[in-house]
Amino acid sequence: MAVVVLAAAGLAGADPTPPHITFTDVTKEAGVQFRHVHGGSGEKNYIETMGSGACWFDYDGDGDIDLYAVNSSELPGYKGDDKPFSHLYRNEGGGRFKDVTAEAGVGHRGYGMGCTAGDIENDGDIDLYVTNFGPNVLYRNEGGGRFKDVTSEAGVGDPRWSASAAFADIDNDGDLDLYVTNYLDFTLDNNKYCGQKKPGYRAYCHPDEYNGVPDTLYRNRGDGRFDDVSAAAGVADPIGKGLGVVFTDLNDDGWVDIYIANDKTINFTYLNQRNGTFKDISVTSGAGFSESGMPQAGMGTDAADVNGDGRFDLVVTNLDYETNELYINNGDLTFTDATFHAGLAEPSFLKVGFGADFLDHDNDGDKDLLVANGHIIDNIHLYRDQVTYAQSPTMLSNDGTGRFVDVTRSLGETFTRPKVGRGLAVGDIDDDGDLDVLIVNNNAEAELFRNDGGNAPGSGGGHWLMVKLRGTRSNRNGIGARVRVMTRDAKGVERWQVDEVRAGSSYLSQHDTRLHFGLGAAAAVGTLEIRWPGGGVQTLKDVKADQILTVTEAANPGGR
Repeated sequence: MAVVVLAAAGLAGADPTPPHITFTDVTKEAGVQFRHVHGGSGEKNYIETMGSGACWFDYDGDGDIDLYAVNSSELPGYKGDDKPFSHLYRNEGGGRFKDVTAEAGVGHRGYGMGCTAGDIENDGDIDLYVTNFGPNVLYRNEGGGRFKDVTSEAGVGDPRWSASAAFADIDNDGDLDLYVTNYLDFTLDNNKYCGQKKPGYRAYCHPDEYNGVPDTLYRNRGDGRFDDVSAAAGVADPIGKGLGVVFTDLNDDGWVDIYIANDKTINFTYLNQRNGTFKDISVTSGAGFSESGMPQAGMGTDAADVNGDGRFDLVVTNLDYETNELYINNGDLTFTDATFHAGLAEPSFLKVGFGADFLDHDNDGDKDLLVANGHIIDNIHLYRDQVTYAQSPTMLSNDGTGRFVDVTRSLGETFTRPKVGRGLAVGDIDDDGDLDVLIVNNNAEAELFRNDGGNAPGSGGGHWLMVKLRGTRSNRNGIGARVRVMTRDAKGVERWQVDEVRAGSSYLSQHDTRLHFGLGAAAAVGTLEIRWPGGGVQTLKDVKADQILTVTEAANPGGR
């Protein structure tokens, strides 16, 4: 079966005219009234500036995605009227939401950072894990719209400053394991004074002022309880200052690997050894440093095939006067830094990137890149004249070959207004086939943007397919499954796309786990191939476009 990598923009045979897309602010009309509160009092505690994230997941099993938004909490000396807590919003259909926090029992009041969601017991109900500055919390979904705090019995209440987390099946035994990034050894008692010592100039510190702490890997025992296997698995490196994490199969061997975005230390690349351990290939991979060989301020991360060669590439968002880095997978466990060649350098140089997602925002069949931006230092104008605290997000459109163009300004005035962006979560809130965006802003209101025009027919976008997986031998939601879809143009030339089901990526956040494929002018998928965790392969033929397709793992799927 031939695989053709197209050099033209989008899918072969598609109308080259790009669709007119607007990201419309629907926050209020959708009923998402969430405001992040960092709880500060002017003491510039480091945690205040790091923000929080959000997760899209179907907590009630009704087929559409619901929203959990993580909040922080009051710090000593805080004088605000808000009593912040995290919120759960149930999707009522059509992208309208209802706050069900109280009845669900998930109104967490710790100093929240991020979240991830996965079915830890394979009982059909998706559970929720919340990271904190302080002990993390695991909420088990009891069904009927209720959750129960089972942190202690599950053994996952890491007491350190945790950031991003992600679920995946690291050993292909059919249940979900959990990776938690831990950031710094900062405490409220060791908060240092940074910046010039004159009125108004105190600033949030650089991460070099604090030591890193090891991340945590939890292995699922199979009954919803976990063992800390960090040291035994080879991922407990104390130099790490982890902020972002993504599970992805970097060498296409059917076993998930781990990539960590670290702040001012080498980014970690851990290769799954298929025996419960990981090999640290961070230095030899070429994805640990910038092109100049320097560590950068890694915040968020994601993985996708950006150039159509069937391999998963990596992105890491960084600080201003650095660049967001794009690492192209060479297929031999090495990566090439393609940041400048791909067009990522200039749009990111004066911005601080946090949340990141590869998404096909215009349904033309390739992965674009969206980044939420906002500076760390709230008085940065006192130190730099070219940089602002609030910054607009960046949408980079892929031409189909892995080169990107900044199209942010075309997406509407409300979308481009400056904000202090942190968490970014992407999903189809109204099931109309184009991807919508939630940005959690630091110490401000979150914003929900509906994609208007990404599914417009005859525009080069148009057709789409979403794939929702149901594991039987694999974990219930097929986390870690690799899905390939093939379409043909009018001349019969094949085009393949590939993606993975992931639970956790970006920065402190989780995207819709239903895989979205833009199909351009193709009204059908000729071949849809699923490689389930564990290696079983299932193939479907002649799948109609413009639908949400649910696929249940066959009892005896074929081998690779």
